[in-house]
Amino acid sequence: MSNKYIYITLISALAFGNEAVAQAVPQAPKLVVSITVDELRTDHLETFSPLYGPNGLRRLLTEGTFYTNASYNFTPVDRSSAAATLSTGTTPYYHGITGEEWLDRNTLRPVRAVHDQRQGYSPRQLGTSTLGDELKIASNGVSRVFAFAATPDNAILSAGHAADGAAWIQSGQWVISSYYEPVNQWLRGFARLYKPIVKQKADAAKKGTKNKKTAAINKSVTIDANASVTDISLECLSNGGMGLDDKPDLLSIGYSVTPNMEGYAALDRTISVLVDSISRRFPLDRVLFVLTSTGSARVENEQNNNEKYRIPTGKFDIQRTANLLNMYLGASFGTAQYVESIYRNQLFLDHKLLERKNINTGDLLRRAQEFIMQLSGVRNVYTANQLITSDSYQLERIRNGFNVEKCGDLLIDIAPGWELVNESNHKSTTSRVSNIPFPIIFFGAGVKSQRVQTPVTTDAIAPTIARIIRIRAPNACSSEPLF
Repeated sequence: MSNKYIYITLISALAFGNEAVAQAVPQAPKLVVSITVDELRTDHLETFSPLYGPNGLRRLLTEGTFYTNASYNFTPVDRSSAAATLSTGTTPYYHGITGEEWLDRNTLRPVRAVHDQRQGYSPRQLGTSTLGDELKIASNGVSRVFAFAATPDNAILSAGHAADGAAWIQSGQWVISSYYEPVNQWLRGFARLYKPIVKQKADAAKKGTKNKKTAAINKSVTIDANASVTDISLECLSNGGMGLDDKPDLLSIGYSVTPNMEGYAALDRTISVLVDSISRRFPLDRVLFVLTSTGSARVENEQNNNEKYRIPTGKFDIQRTANLLNMYLGASFGTAQYVESIYRNQLFLDHKLLERKNINTGDLLRRAQEFIMQLSGVRNVYTANQLITSDSYQLERIRNGFNVEKCGDLLIDIAPGWELVNESNHKSTTSRVSNIPFPIIFFGAGVKSQRVQTPVTTDAIAPTIARIIRIRAPNACSSEPLF
């Protein structure tokens, strides 16, 4: 008899323990709001913090988990490659978006990341699944996924393949892609009827007067992209069917900020409007906000400053390099146009020519690499074979930013401070390899308040969100969640 009572007691204890564990597990968020800000930097974010109100950036900084030292684990980084990495949790080596555009090997013409000949704009070039795609799969299509930004690449690459809709600003109006069919009626109506918010900017005319106070004032109209993106995002919450059930929904928002006091103060007001509006609609413990940066950083007049302040610099002409390399290779393999095309810092070889002449590609690449390394302004030269086969930790960031279908046979690493120029199209960029930390902030949904200075990379954001909303990470994501 005593054994019977002991058995009943153990069963009761286990049941009570299971109930306590169940009560301790928080509910998954009903809504994830993923915010990406062009040009956002940690140093600027903290420097201008006295300007912030209580409900915007200051609230996220003090009440959320704030990673101060984030970066992308590949190079080069631009808005398109960044947006793709944030949504997929992997690098261009796998997702294929190496930049806003790249050179098509077949046509030798530049291809835009989200341009689609059939439907105008689409995510067809994105080679892996996104967080939104996995959310659709996990919910059997019930979860709602939308993305809004000022540019098509940010909106579409954040939305992914299976989203309910994406919209961006073009020629002073909202634009949607027919790829996301059937297009929601509210989104179609909003794009047709609502114009992006415009603001007037006063500029003093400097010509014809020495006194700035008496200078004529010209009113130039510009689009307030952040305010317009906020408006359509809030409209989506009202009419897009988001947050109506316990299946998590995903709303991706693309903002930008100018690197000055006014820019960060304006961004704070925008974030405040967004957070206040959402918190009035949903309890904050059921909403997860994620804020980070595209990692891009404009440096005004960099080349002029290098020359003015005697910082070592120079010009490296990629077109001239290709011509010299063709002459050098011609002396060994016979006169021919071995470099078929150039794009930015990449050289594309004519593989059909190499096959006709029965030239070993690996041998030719090694000779080309040795030749280019001798030129002034070159820090390193990488071959496609080297990046595909090497497992060197030192090459990791270069390899992560490389994609065998989108990049050239030779990648030239220009020395810091040097200017990469192309005489044929008169384009130029200045090389900079220094790291500019930016933030990753998680706020709401029971996330604890803490400041983390340990370096982290953005490919960990997608698996972290996936864990919080209890779905699997995108199919090429191998990073561990941040928490």
